Amino acid sequence: MTDSTDLGAEDRKIVTLARSARARNGVPEGAAVRDETGRTYVAGTVELESLRLSALRTAVAMAVASGATSLEAAAVVSEAQTPSDEDRAAVRDLGGADTPVLLAGPDGVLRLTVTAG
Repeated sequence: MTDSTDLGAEDRKIVTLARSARARNGVPEGAAVRDETGRTYVAGTVELESLRLSALRTAVAMAVASGATSLEAAAVVSEAQTPSDEDRAAVRDLGGADTPVLLAGPDGVLRLTVTAG
């Protein structure tokens, strides 16, 4: 396990934002992405009868809808042990295969860093 304090300030920020979204909304996951200009997009899991999206896919969609053309990094806070293939694919579609995806537990401690590729 890697302590989140080992991350740079901007990566710590998106982990903190993701954790806050999860807690504030009482959802299974919180996520945040940082675009090519440094803007951040924060989201929680969407579970409607007609629409189901993970927090990370929702954050990527928010970035795209706001005009982002690339991603620098993504973070998800979850009980999961690894980001899903679908989540990594969404990050890869916008940010490219080398975009880091940070996975932290509900306590905010970084568990894993993988690339979107």
